[in-house]
Amino acid sequence: MTGYDVVVVGAGPAGLAAAAAAARAGCRVAVLDAGPRPGGQFWRHRPDADGRGHHGWSTFARLREQLDTVDHRADAAVWFVEAGRTVAGPAGAEFAVHTRSEVLRGRRLVIATGAHDRVVPFPGWDLPGVVTAGGAQALLKGQGLTFARRIAVAGTGPFLLPVATGLAEAGGTVVGVYEANDPLGYARRLRPVLGAAGKLAEAGRYGWRMLRHTVPYRRRTAVVAAHGTDHLTGVTVAPVGPDGTVVGTGTEVECDGLAVGFGFTPQLELAVTLGCATRLDSDGSLVLAVDAAQATSVPGVYAAGEVTGVGGADLSLVEGELAGGAAALSLGRPPSWSARRHDRLLRDRRRLRRFAAALHAVHPVPAGWPEWCDDDTLVCRCEEVPAGAVRRAVRELSAGDARGAKLLTRAGMGWCQGRVCGYATACLAAREANRDPGVADLSGYASRPLAQPVTLGELAADE
Repeated sequence: MTGYDVVVVGAGPAGLAAAAAAARAGCRVAVLDAGPRPGGQFWRHRPDADGRGHHGWSTFARLREQLDTVDHRADAAVWFVEAGRTVAGPAGAEFAVHTRSEVLRGRRLVIATGAHDRVVPFPGWDLPGVVTAGGAQALLKGQGLTFARRIAVAGTGPFLLPVATGLAEAGGTVVGVYEANDPLGYARRLRPVLGAAGKLAEAGRYGWRMLRHTVPYRRRTAVVAAHGTDHLTGVTVAPVGPDGTVVGTGTEVECDGLAVGFGFTPQLELAVTLGCATRLDSDGSLVLAVDAAQATSVPGVYAAGEVTGVGGADLSLVEGELAGGAAALSLGRPPSWSARRHDRLLRDRRRLRRFAAALHAVHPVPAGWPEWCDDDTLVCRCEEVPAGAVRRAVRELSAGDARGAKLLTRAGMGWCQGRVCGYATACLAAREANRDPGVADLSGYASRPLAQPVTLGELAADE
């Protein structure tokens, strides 16, 4: 087992920034990532990518060069982390980090595992041709492919814009972008928005590209149903009121592809298994609770990026640098930054967190989405559990929370282990119980003993 001062899980913006900061302080650093190439989902790219079409590519190129000073392991998904085990020698390892091929030990651990798409169900969302917005973007960045010819992009949040423009520029016909909320709400939050002026310029560039490709943009409009037999043939879009409920009559739009996303859900499996404290963020997501140094409640464990609250790549870079520097400092190796640089990082973190809070306020998941789902609408696609089963578990079988609904219906017990359906099931169960979903509801789907699929043979070899 190889020992390190700092082990970083994740090679996206936060993980790369953390690794670089710790390495500059003189730490021996390992970066473990499930992907074949560094960059995470944000900088996902093909082997021959030259940076065109990737936002902030120069920052990535600089961080990638610094991987020469760390031990970067690609295709190394971490499925379990043990805390509290030590070994003799100068490394003094405290964490055993398990991948499918080896176990690494580290004195400090930085969790930068990012997030995945957050979706909510609606009739027909399980049809072939319906994908998550992140899935559509991954195909574009990773393989240069569009997944359909006539595509609707729907949900909420600024992420819909790069997805739509990317699909249009790759040759797809984007029949419309359907934003369930009203971006004009940013006008009521000028201070945090002006504090992130670069975001305004970025949105303007996407707006211009959409105009150039004549992509229609509809505010306060949502896809409430998808249609087809063996493949998607169209969607129903309907106006959404300020309270998140559908108003008026829906309209059918012909398309063979739908990319849908309602923000992101942080990937907390490793941290929750270690016992790190969590909290509810302003967007309703379960996130890790960290202090000013990005330290979690478990000694020696730091976290950065979307796992501490979804806020974008710029915030992830700042938090990653703070986490890597703090991890090094706790080992008696002061980070290489000056006091002025450190103060700047803290200011940037506050500024970008304020913008993230404004983004969440303007782009919430529509409160009325459960009304889009009749009792036959599948919630858990892996186990084929419909919304009606979740409702009955609470109403008739006394399931008091999402965990009870999970045990009674098997929602979240399939291949994805609740990554896709966990948020929706928690919301449906809480709604049926006449309350808002809380930490306990969402924790039931964030806690997984094994963070990645692993075979029995690999478990035996790991011993």
